[in-house]
This record gives sequence, C-alpha cells and structure tokens, in this order.
Amino acid sequence: MSRKVIESSDAVALAVKLCRAQVCPMYPITPSTHIPEKISEYVANGELEAEMIDVESEHSAASAVIGAAATGSRTFTATSSQGLALMFEILPITSGMRLPTVMAVANRALSAPINIWNDHSDSVSARDQGWIQLYAESSQESLDSIIQAYKISENKNVLLPAMVCFDGYSLTHVFEPVDVPSQKEVDAFLPGFKPLHRLDPKKPLTMGPIGFPNSFMFFKQQQQEAMLDSIDVIKKTNAEFKKAFGRSYGDGLLDLYQIDDAEYAVIGMGTLCGTARVAIDKLRQQGKKVGLIKVRCLRPFPEKELQNAIKDLQAAAVIDKHISLGQEGPLFTDIRSAVYCNDISINSYIAGLGGRDITVKHFEKVFADLEAGKQKGEWLF
Repeated sequence: MSRKVIESSDAVALAVKLCRAQVCPMYPITPSTHIPEKISEYVANGELEAEMIDVESEHSAASAVIGAAATGSRTFTATSSQGLALMFEILPITSGMRLPTVMAVANRALSAPINIWNDHSDSVSARDQGWIQLYAESSQESLDSIIQAYKISENKNVLLPAMVCFDGYSLTHVFEPVDVPSQKEVDAFLPGFKPLHRLDPKKPLTMGPIGFPNSFMFFKQQQQEAMLDSIDVIKKTNAEFKKAFGRSYGDGLLDLYQIDDAEYAVIGMGTLCGTARVAIDKLRQQGKKVGLIKVRCLRPFPEKELQNAIKDLQAAAVIDKHISLGQEGPLFTDIRSAVYCNDISINSYIAGLGGRDITVKHFEKVFADLEAGKQKGEWLF
C-alpha cells in the first residue's frame, strides 16, 4: 500500500484500474470529466486492459454498459447532473436486467437555472430505480467505495448495479492524502467477475424480455428482495474490507460520530459530514452532547440501523442537499418514516443547493435549534 496526494476523481479512476474494469463507456460532463480522462490515460499507457468506448451521449454510455455487462464484462462509467438525467431511461433497465455494474456520480445540481456546482439533486432523484447508492465523504472513501461497490454488486445474492456518489468540486477536485492498495491486495479482495448468466452465441438466451401483468410484479419483488439482501452484503463487505485494508466506514450503511452519549445529532450525506464533525468537536469542548449520523448508504435504506442509532437521542436534524419540490427533503422523508414510532423530534433543513456553502455556523445554529426545542425546519442560507 502506498500513500498519494490526489484528487478524488483520480482516486476513483485509480480504483477502477485496480478493480480491472474491462469495458468503460464514457461521455464526459463537468465535474466528472477528470475520471474518463484519467481512465483513458491508463488504457492508452497499457496500465489498464480495457475497452474505452467514446459514445455520443450519456444515454449511449448507459446503454453500452448494459450490452457489455450482459456479455459478462466488468463495466464502469461516470456521469453527473443532466448526464445522469439523460441516462434515466436506462437506469431501471440495468437494474431490472440484474446487471452488476458500477457508476461514479459526481454530484451536481440539476438545471435550471444552469448550475455546475454541487448538491444531491441528480443521484437522489434516481434513488428509486433499483441502484445501490453509496455516498462518500472523502477521497479515501471514494476510492474504497468503488472497490467495495464491485464486490457488493457482483454478489450472487445481489446482482444489482451500484452508484458511488461523491460531491462535485468540493470533493471531485480536492486533493487529499489517499492510501492506495496494491494490485495484489485488491485482486485478493475482489476476484474476477464470473457472471451467473451472460449473452453467448453458443448458449443463446434472452435478457430483458417483455413482462406481462401476470409476471411483472414478481420481477419487481425479486429486485426488492435482492436490495434488502444487499444490506447484509454491504455490512459483510465493509467488515472484510477493514480486515484486508485496515479501514471501514461505520457498519457500511451508517457511519456514527460521537453518538454514544449524544443528546442531539445531525444526519446527512457526503462532504457536509466533514464540516459537521468540526462543529461537533467545537461544541463538545463547550460541554454540548452532540453527534453525527452519516448516511453512507441511501439505497437500500438502513431503517433498522437508523432506529438503533437514534434510540437514545432527544432530537435530531436532517440536512438535505436536495428538495422534493412540493414536499420536503427526501432524506428527511425517509428518516421520518423510519423512526415514526419513536419518541423523538426530527427537524428538516434544506442546505447547500447549487453549491452554496454549508458552514460550521450553520451546524451551530441547527444544534441550538434542537436544544431550544424548535421543531420547524427551514432553509439554511
């Protein structure tokens, strides 16, 4: 294992190389562009034996992933914002065909108005399409999550695609120290992909046929069961990763910070959790019993794990970097639904849309609201 100071986009591309991806259909879009650029360098230099497919759109990239994955290849692509929106038609097809693949999503706001900065409106809008979703806080977690995602996705009890989501610019373009495992270490952790079924002219089969009303629901039920089965697979993979590389991220689903004796907690995803840690350390020095619940895995949603994490809290606040227009923050909706029978106040805050800064002062205000018993959420400007 070696240590390098690299940006998160390079960390993702390096992880793809270490995972020995075989087919990488790519269409660059800001702020994910550095990922295909770096992978193309690896392919051109002979460091990665893979087919790099230059396509005419993100829709084509997602479609090419389906074709390659169906033949039994380990595949990868990356996108962001409107690119993910253009892929939307293909997302449920990939999961419905039970094709394990990994996609990095450099989180960026959806237009309009045109905005190239970070929030979670792109990937969170796709949370219902049968893709496992992991959200990274750091460059190290971005690299590690790609490796874990392949092992989770290709598990025979799962066979679902996975998104690794990491914040645009505030993470994609930030240089941080990253411990990079050796190829030998990754090969030992992640064996070559052996598909359960694949397209083969010598053994013809049909993938993605029509599903009539008398059968369609059964396919959806199987997807749901696979998604729920992936909860234990994610936990196991995270534990195995710790044993192999010395790092883990909570239980793989939630990552808790200063929760053991906490009375109040904030709940969020991605890089805002790093700022929350700073605020929590500051408030802890003032004697405040506050903590953080980082949701690393949005789908499958860790309902039981969340219920256990909040059981001793007096109140919690959810920070959403997306708004379900006409309703509320989607993460807040999920969390309120999961803990509705618990005697705890859950507040909702919308923050960071379009790349607006989320600061330590924002978290200090949120914790002050919780302590004062405020139960009406708001937008943090």
